[in-house]
Amino acid sequence: MTTPPKAKIYTRTGDKGTTRLVDGSCVEKFNPRVEAYGTVDELNSYLGVVRSSLSDQNLFKSMDLVLEKIQNELFNIGSLLATEKDEVFKMLPAITEEQIQFLEHQIDELTQGLPELRNFILPAGHPVASHLHVARTCCRRSERRSAEIAVKDDRYALALQYLNRLSDYLFVAARWTNHATGIADVLWKKT
Repeated sequence: MTTPPKAKIYTRTGDKGTTRLVDGSCVEKFNPRVEAYGTVDELNSYLGVVRSSLSDQNLFKSMDLVLEKIQNELFNIGSLLATEKDEVFKMLPAITEEQIQFLEHQIDELTQGLPELRNFILPAGHPVASHLHVARTCCRRSERRSAEIAVKDDRYALALQYLNRLSDYLFVAARWTNHATGIADVLWKKT
């Protein structure tokens, strides 16, 4: 009995600088859509780094579950950004108001126990907080790249709002991590 050959990971279709979107459209690899979903993928990957650094499972169990949910939703955003054709777009998992409200609820929950922020802070402190700050900056870049698509197509309005709220969540999560581990935020010192 012969085992059928496995599909190969390489297709060679991108060797000339083009790629296919989810809907089958062929575009250049520097197309704004590719840049947008590529930065969302980068953010998603970095959230995997954040999650792998959550060594204290008692302290970070809730955050880990939230980050896993976010990673799944970022895959949805990436697939939406990688789709131009409306008939395919409508078949993909949507970003919803409820998902944005979930992020807002998480922000409010984490903020409750934090000291009031009266100064700019440096992205520093506990290693998990530092990773969350890097993720936040990746998220802001994802938001900027996605805005290039969203300003021309209102189907992406909720995805853009989601990324905006996510960067706020990551900022607050970094502050919460420092506070929960007994590390003070590092204030920006004007020179």
